[in-house]
Amino acid sequence: MYRQREITYARNATGPFYHGTRADLALGDLLSPGFTSNYADRKLSWIYFSGTLDAAIWGCELAKGPKGNGNARERIYIVEPTGAFEDNPNLTDKRFPGNPPESYRSRESLRIVGEVETWEPHPPERLAEMKAALARMEAEGGPEIMD
Repeated sequence: MYRQREITYARNATGPFYHGTRADLALGDLLSPGFTSNYADRKLSWIYFSGTLDAAIWGCELAKGPKGNGNARERIYIVEPTGAFEDNPNLTDKRFPGNPPESYRSRESLRIVGEVETWEPHPPERLAEMKAALARMEAEGGPEIMD
């Protein structure tokens, strides 16, 4: 269990919050902006997270992994924002008006306060469809992460 601190969040979001990745981290570690993204081969000035488990599952399933190690274990961490955050414009303004995936970003760190040990992955055919769609977008010059 974890106790969430009192912080003002975007859209009055209260958590819990999740971060899907292939990085092997520990309780108390901080996920911070300024490092290479799970999805882009560049450093980002934001750290991204979600209020839904499904979005976090997509996050870890699609993550490239540390130094491109796509075989690293998929992990979903329960995170606590250490500061203010906002809706993720990469999704909310483009694909999901109103932010139903509860996708957020922050310039402040996220503290790992737990890990989701058991979760249901997406069906292999659905995951393959998503990876194919992302590959098509990349070949066409996107998806570009608005940083």
